[in-house]
Amino acid sequence: MIRVLLVDDQPLIRSGFRALLDTEDGIEVVAEAADGDEGLALAREHLPDIALIDIQMPVIDGIEATRRIAADPALAGVHVVILTNYGLDEYVFNALRAGAAGFLVKDVQPEDFLHSVRVAARGDALLAPSITRRLIDRYVTQPLNTGTGTGLEELTTREREAVALVAQGLSNDQVADHMVISPLTAKTHINRAMTKLHARDRAQLVVLAYESGLVTPPSS
Repeated sequence: MIRVLLVDDQPLIRSGFRALLDTEDGIEVVAEAADGDEGLALAREHLPDIALIDIQMPVIDGIEATRRIAADPALAGVHVVILTNYGLDEYVFNALRAGAAGFLVKDVQPEDFLHSVRVAARGDALLAPSITRRLIDRYVTQPLNTGTGTGLEELTTREREAVALVAQGLSNDQVADHMVISPLTAKTHINRAMTKLHARDRAQLVVLAYESGLVTPPSS
């Protein structure tokens, strides 16, 4: 059973997502919150698999709520998915850097929404390659702190190569094709890199690759 926490200050949005999730076998909405502070309390109480968190809320916004969840060892199993009204607004990349597993636009198609919840619950990549590329194009051109204390020196050559390909928006199968290895081996390289770099998920791996200087944004 995938346990979901809904955190959004708009009751209509929460009820819509809840109605959709309640129709699915294997998914349970365990709690709802109207602001980030209440959401944090309910996350600690219920330990959901997924926390769907609106990016803009009163009291504590989605970015700060995400940061606090990511920093709490007791909430290590909670995967945060940010909800936003825009495909890419100025807050999204900051949310990923704070520890979000990915994000969903609120007008997402129902089948895509349900699929994303299941993907995030598995701990797999929620960011589709096309979304990763859009993030890269718009956000990673901003100056970031690079180089020190990233843990890149712990990676093998093949792990570094796999991380670099992930950061360019490639799926596991595409990484495997590029490296001429099996998809399982590609996934192993990526998972080991995530462990060594202390990345909660693939989204953070992309951020770390750019912050560390392992990958540089394409010139426009």
